[in-house]
Amino acid sequence: MEFSILPLLVAIPLGAAFILPLFHRVKRSAKIADFVSIFSAGMLFVLTLSLFEDAREILWVGRWSPKSVVGISLYVDGLSRLLLLIINTVSLAVVLYSVQYMVRYTSRILYFSLFMLMVAGMNGVVITGDMFNLFVFLEIASIASYALVAFGCESEELEASFKYLILGSIASTFVLFGIGMLYNQTGFLNMAQLSEHFQTAGVSRLAVMAGCFFIVGFGLKGAMVPFHAWLPDAHPSAPAPISAMLSGVLIKALGIYALARLFLNVYPVSSAFGTIMMLLGAVSMLIGVLMAVGQWDFKRLLAYHSISQMGYVVLALGVGMGVLSRGGSTVVAGLALFGGLFHLFNHSAFKSLLFLSSGSIEYATGTRQLKEMGGLRKRMPVTGVCCRIASLSIAGIPPFNGFWSKWIIIIAAFLAGHPWLGALGVLVAFLTLVSFVKVQRYALDGELPERYRNVREVPAAMGLGMIILALICVAAGVLLLTPPLKSLIMEPARDALLKTSEYARLVLGG
Repeated sequence: MEFSILPLLVAIPLGAAFILPLFHRVKRSAKIADFVSIFSAGMLFVLTLSLFEDAREILWVGRWSPKSVVGISLYVDGLSRLLLLIINTVSLAVVLYSVQYMVRYTSRILYFSLFMLMVAGMNGVVITGDMFNLFVFLEIASIASYALVAFGCESEELEASFKYLILGSIASTFVLFGIGMLYNQTGFLNMAQLSEHFQTAGVSRLAVMAGCFFIVGFGLKGAMVPFHAWLPDAHPSAPAPISAMLSGVLIKALGIYALARLFLNVYPVSSAFGTIMMLLGAVSMLIGVLMAVGQWDFKRLLAYHSISQMGYVVLALGVGMGVLSRGGSTVVAGLALFGGLFHLFNHSAFKSLLFLSSGSIEYATGTRQLKEMGGLRKRMPVTGVCCRIASLSIAGIPPFNGFWSKWIIIIAAFLAGHPWLGALGVLVAFLTLVSFVKVQRYALDGELPERYRNVREVPAAMGLGMIILALICVAAGVLLLTPPLKSLIMEPARDALLKTSEYARLVLGG
């Protein structure tokens, strides 16, 4: 039997999460935690790259038949590979950054144990082909993230974590109820079997209600307006590396990915669900950026931009769904889906980098308030350059990666017959630029306050984590739009969503 590496994507971080606490009272336990975490993150990154050798890979756990109701599958296609690349690339950069940053906190052993548990959950969500196991992995990642938000143990962190816990539990309840409805109606939990059932028997009213529950549950996980109330508190309160993971990775894997997989691969493409996605995306884009413009807390400003930027992705998915549902041009639908997935990748790089940059500034100055900063580029050149690159990327300034994905989404909206959505995309991009001009003006430029005369650049490991993400922001805009990376990474991810009826056939081997 051919060996599959898919279980290792969960087993390695899960094993690391349970092994690390065993060294809690051992001498040099912090060094052990650093080594185990960097090694695990590096292995996950290498394994993810190795998956790009094959078009797809499927493993039926326990060698169950694909037609068995109780069979559990692990499945990787172009979409899964893109998400795995995002998760494990950002995780590696954040682990490197955390080695020095978390010295100021309590036990690094416990921190990295929770971190690896969160990574295991996210990888599991992306590769599972079973609805109930998706819920299990979603809960593993969520519970670890609740604890990590509260890791500082101050009143602000505990309050934010409690709010996140309550709303996250409500989201999980909606998801679980939706899964129960589907199982009651169809007798299946495997996503490919559900897709095959819907293609032959159609979608019942109960299944439509389950879809509405999924939109609420995964919309909460993805922090879409009006389900976003937890995010503006959780992201600023968490340690900077966790803010980077929450914004750069977690809301994508637990929220946006699940919505895309369900409504483009499992459910038949629906104009009604497409319209809901477009409305959620448009409202999130506008409300998020308007709330961000008025913020002076650097991390809270970034948190609101997470809502806004994810709105672009959900909008693009909705536009693609709308075109496909009415039998429109697959070229236009493919362009919308390509733009949304490209922005998903780009956002993971520039938003994670922005949160790491804000963490470096807070690490050096002790403040997150923009009005208390100024002139920091003179004392922190690496942080300053990385922050500028990320700001230009999120603002959509060419040739950085954020420009290309936003431009593709805007063009797709116009071509799909939604000019007001395209115009909204341009407006939000302009307001985003305004917001980050303020960041540059108050944080990096101007006169250096007297109290920061002795500020120094952050340690090398933190700088290395930021540099990795900065290089992605600079290079991705060109490399992912040209061969061979376009055909290796982006096009298979787009095709996994565009060829909606292919999912069941490829998984079940029909």
